Amino acid sequence: MEKLKPKLFSVMKTYSKEQFIKDVIAGIIVAIIALPLSIALALASGVTPEKGIYTAIVAGFLISFFGGSRVQIAGPTAAFATIVAGIVARNGMEGLVVATIMAGIILILMGLFKMGSLIKFIPYTITTGFTAGIAVTIVVGQVKSYLGLTTDPSVNAIETMEKVEEVIRHIDTVNWSAVVVGLVSSMVLWLCPKLPGALKKIPGSLVAVIIGIIMVSGLNMNVKTIGELYTITSELPKFQMPAISFDIVRNVLPDAFTIAILAGIESLLSCVVADSMVNSKHRSNMELVAQGIGNVGSALFGGIPATGAIARTAANVKNGGRTPIAGMVHAITLLLILVVLMPYAGMIPMPTIAAILFMVAYNMSEWREFVHLCKTAPKSDIIVLVTTFVLTVMFDLVVAIGVGIVLAAMLFMKRMSEETGVEGWRYVDDENDPDSIDLKVVPMNATIYEISGPLFFGAADKILNIKLKEKYNALILRMRSVNALDATAMHFLEQFYEKCQKKGVTLILSHVNEQPMHVMKKAGFDKLVGEENFCAHIDDALKRAEELL
Repeated sequence: MEKLKPKLFSVMKTYSKEQFIKDVIAGIIVAIIALPLSIALALASGVTPEKGIYTAIVAGFLISFFGGSRVQIAGPTAAFATIVAGIVARNGMEGLVVATIMAGIILILMGLFKMGSLIKFIPYTITTGFTAGIAVTIVVGQVKSYLGLTTDPSVNAIETMEKVEEVIRHIDTVNWSAVVVGLVSSMVLWLCPKLPGALKKIPGSLVAVIIGIIMVSGLNMNVKTIGELYTITSELPKFQMPAISFDIVRNVLPDAFTIAILAGIESLLSCVVADSMVNSKHRSNMELVAQGIGNVGSALFGGIPATGAIARTAANVKNGGRTPIAGMVHAITLLLILVVLMPYAGMIPMPTIAAILFMVAYNMSEWREFVHLCKTAPKSDIIVLVTTFVLTVMFDLVVAIGVGIVLAAMLFMKRMSEETGVEGWRYVDDENDPDSIDLKVVPMNATIYEISGPLFFGAADKILNIKLKEKYNALILRMRSVNALDATAMHFLEQFYEKCQKKGVTLILSHVNEQPMHVMKKAGFDKLVGEENFCAHIDDALKRAEELL
């Protein structure tokens, strides 16, 4: 049984001074990487820049302290950007705070009820589809800033397609100075990881921010900066309790579930990736509890939804971080940066922020995997993948995940129903199978059908297709390949038994497995049919049929 215990408490038993130094260095480096990303993701989410920093500080510290992973780094991520922007547009910051707190409570309950393993039941095609869709929505949302378009301030485009229309409508207002800054920033982001030796460790986003500031301020370019559009503050996070009402709770409940599910999926995926990098095993249920605590804390101190960030977690590992101390140092470093350097964030050009988010979207899109799945996956999986992707872009993540899961379940059930068969025995020559019918003596009064595959509501009606012939007074159902039976199938079996009774046919069941037998006993079917008509092996069933001659 997995422990509901933070990893921090386990790793501290063997903690050393050498590892502490490595964790501190890794934490500082990750904080430097997280600074521009947190600001960019806050702006993409439709909130002020410091809220991204608040999220990385509060949620980052709490999730590292209580988390079930050794090296997880948490904070704002691109996956939440469009969701948060939509909530803020519809319900304001009050609605976002309430939704985030509710999502945190849901995550805590998921962890306490040991639901960490249930995340694996969300198909890979759905996570790939909505991740690629989110990447597209981020790109679309940043085109305006990248091109420096002048738009109508009275029009607040929220949905992705509305943003596309807005860009098309104002494409003639392109600011070529903004385009130059955006292209230079993109070039820096692309080149930094390709630098030789230790230089490749320099965060490209930080370099892009510095160069962007130098270009706009030094050359006096007419390009919008964060300070021109938003009020910058270096105040410490303050506790704020939202005014909670039934109407707000009802309005944001679907958003709260979306945040909780997405946070659970992304954080546990990040944990799995981190496990492979440090040869460890995370505690999924404890991680969910920590994500819940982190999101509640973030919301109460002015932040936005948070989850495990795969890229920042990988950077932590690559720079020597091996315990939750690194994540806590990352949060403390960001707190110091907030107080000292936050006023200078107002100088960052908006095209540079857009370029950073373009790179984030590219890295998270996994377009190669998307194309690979389209080429190699079964048709049903491709349908789920493309549908989830399109719905994420055209509508929102709530619709995409809901429809994706329902569609995946329906297609899976269809596939399983096609695998379930009910066939009569035929005489074949198979000397290698000791259970082959040609080696059995079948009484003249008996007919035998073999059921293969799970008997569930999608395939249960196949039972009624069994033909009852007048010359036979015994029918054997061989069920050695039936590993699962549900209530619908049980209902059809009862109907079939009644059909046998009317025809004067005795129903005999052979080799009923444990789960189907449990369902039958619970329904009283064993007493209805008679215990003497339940046989452990086909030979016993044939003998029972012979007794009815």
